[in-house]
Amino acid sequence: MEEERRVLVTGGNGFIGSWIVRILLARGYAVTATYQPGTDAAHLLALDDERLLLLPADLLDAGAISAAAAAGGGCRAGVLHVASPCTLADPRDPQAELVEPAVRGTLHVLEAARGAGARRVVVTSSISAMVPNPGLAAGELVDERSWTDMEFCKARGKWYPVSTTLSERAAWEYAARWPCFELATILPSTCLGPLLQPTLNASSVVLQRLLQGSTDDQADYWLGAVHVRDVAAAHLLLLEAPTVSGRYLCTNGIYQFSDFARLAARICPAYAHAIHRFEEGTTQPWLVPRDARDAARRLLDLGLVLTPLEEAIKDAEKSLTDKCFLP
Repeated sequence: MEEERRVLVTGGNGFIGSWIVRILLARGYAVTATYQPGTDAAHLLALDDERLLLLPADLLDAGAISAAAAAGGGCRAGVLHVASPCTLADPRDPQAELVEPAVRGTLHVLEAARGAGARRVVVTSSISAMVPNPGLAAGELVDERSWTDMEFCKARGKWYPVSTTLSERAAWEYAARWPCFELATILPSTCLGPLLQPTLNASSVVLQRLLQGSTDDQADYWLGAVHVRDVAAAHLLLLEAPTVSGRYLCTNGIYQFSDFARLAARICPAYAHAIHRFEEGTTQPWLVPRDARDAARRLLDLGLVLTPLEEAIKDAEKSLTDKCFLP
């Protein structure tokens, strides 16, 4: 029955969410995708698939989230909670613009999943819930055990890591109190690749600005990069695996931003002249390099196959150019 194969995807019209919706439909699932009222979901309507329900739902509107979870016969097959506020500009009111929607929105989604009898929930967190953490000892690895130092972030006005960390912790606390579904969190690094949505997202801006000469070294926000298609595939693996638990880092290796900039200059020769040459080893000197087989081992063990980073960069460059986000 369709209702037994229906998945709820929050933030379904975003960069990651759009790819997840596409992959779920290709896999044979029915999908209920929510989007923030006032944002554009026309690219999902263009999929023209009768199994896809598109519903506006503000994360702060518990009733709308619960209605989405119940739509189409429910979401017993699972919930993928991707939606979370992320602004390109510094928020004027961090609590109202980032923290409250992230934390309360996550709790609303988990409550709706419990009410709908979902068997599993996958929450999209971020490496911003792992770093920055200046308390790391010299040589200490960044892995699924790592958590962001929120006081460090608050003192420096870095509110996205605060909101992401608080919302993930809230999810684990809820799951401990109400152990009625399996919970997993996925922590993608900087996602790159083709934009299905018409708007520019925050992770794509990192590459866009680099190719245009930005000297921002991403000191506190960088761990590595990964193809957005792989992030979507990882969500599907976590949905379908016989059992899941804990956190799953999704990155094609761990390395400094200076290394990424050099690679981008080689992969994108049309922009190589503009790319800032960071001094080797200076952007994240605290970061212990790890290859993908080590950094993303938990997901690779479930069957994830990572796209070469060169392809992710090239796909992103082409998409940004095609959509006129790059000259």
